[in-house]
Parts: sequence; structure tokens; C-alpha cells
Amino acid sequence: MNKDEIKKCGDELFEAMVARTTVAPLTERYADITIEDAYYISLQMLARRVEAGEKVIGKKIGVTSKPVMDMLGVFQPDFGFLTDKMVYASGEMPISQKLLQPRAEGEIAFKLKADLIGPGVTNADVLAATELVMPCFEVVDSRIKDWKIKIQDTVADNASCGLFVANESAGVDPRDIDLATCGMVVEKNGATLSTGAGAAALGSPVNCVAWLANTLGQFDIPLKAGEIILSGSLVPLEPVTAGDVMNVRVGGMGNCEVRFT
Repeated sequence: MNKDEIKKCGDELFEAMVARTTVAPLTERYADITIEDAYYISLQMLARRVEAGEKVIGKKIGVTSKPVMDMLGVFQPDFGFLTDKMVYASGEMPISQKLLQPRAEGEIAFKLKADLIGPGVTNADVLAATELVMPCFEVVDSRIKDWKIKIQDTVADNASCGLFVANESAGVDPRDIDLATCGMVVEKNGATLSTGAGAAALGSPVNCVAWLANTLGQFDIPLKAGEIILSGSLVPLEPVTAGDVMNVRVGGMGNCEVRFT
């Protein structure tokens, strides 16, 4: 894709997000679109968000577990950026006002105390750079019509980022628990919905953060001290609507609950 096409697609996705409308899959309109093209489209979309007053506060890795890969038909991880307009405290989240096609997923979030700059970041580097890990919900959304996405579509669309909520008060030092074996239980409206373990996300959430640092490092983008990193879902995505209440509990830490409005 040329620069004009990349800018056009980034602007289109930003405007679709603001207007809460969907667009046709980019992969159906640009047969030659690459993952690198998609990444630059996402940067144009992000630039528009920053111009509108948003501030980058972290990054995310997505499509890390087999259930999510199977559900979306995307079979490799993707990545995106988090802004201050995406984060909510544990409590209420206004999805009916903000999102189009919301789906919630239970995750483990990392809060960094030091930069991680790839390539060459190891799991030991991730643990040393992490202040705490905490339970969270990411509510993904897609500006692509009917979630008909390929990897290029979701990368271009900021990794289908929507909103997220993380309970920092439930966080712990990542060296105090085994992040590969810790269990996760997700409840919806008081009933158990799904269970998972840290190993569901590329073998461990730590592997996910290392992958993200090294992948973004190829584009000279660091994971920065103070940022929140969403490490990927350990359970299947769950469609949500206003009125739903979801709770996620992670072994060795606490829980995170959110009511959707």
C-alpha cells in the first residue's frame, strides 16, 4: 500500500470509531495489504486519537489463546495501543455509549516500573521491569463489519481495542505467583462462565509481554515505565450488553468486577 492509502484507511477507522459505525474489511478492499501496512494504518488511527486529546498509557497484545484464535479465525497475536480514554476503574463501564460490537475477555495486566526495549527482551527482563500484575477485563470492539477480520484488519484497527478495567488494588508482585499455572475464573451475572490458566496465553502471560516488547522494538517503540500492558485473554471472548455484570478472579491475586451500562 502507498502512503496515501495508509493515511486514508487510518482516518477511516478513526472516523468510524468516533461515529460508532463499521467499515468493510480492509483485506477485501486491498488485496496486497501486509501486516506492516496494517501497523502503519494503526499508527495513523492513533495519531488522530492523540490529536483529539488522548494520551497513550500502555499497550496490548491480543489473540494469544487458542479459543480466541478459533473464534476470530486469526491465528497469530496482534498488538495495539491503550489511551487514557479507554480505561475505567472497577465499577461501571458505559459500553452502550462507547462501543459497537463489544466482547469481554479476562486477562492479566502488567504495570511496568522500568522500560522494556526490544529486540532481545527475555522473560527475566519482563519480571524485573514489572511493578505488579493484576486482574482485568478488556472489552474488545471492532470497527470492521460483523467482526469479519483477518490479521491485517485487526492490527490496522488498533488490535480491536475498545475499553478496559483493571483492579490495581488486587495486584501482586509477579515473582510471588506462577503466572503460567495460575487459574482464572470468569463469572457473568453470578454464574461461572469460563475458566482458564496462564499457560493459555502463549504458554505464559510473561511470554506475551516479551513478545510484545520484541515485536514493537522492531519499530523502535518501547514499553515504558508506568505503562499498563494487557497480556492477552486466558478465556474465550464473551459478547456483553448493558446490564451484564462480570467478575474475574485470578489465583494468587484478587478479582476485578465490572457492570456494563
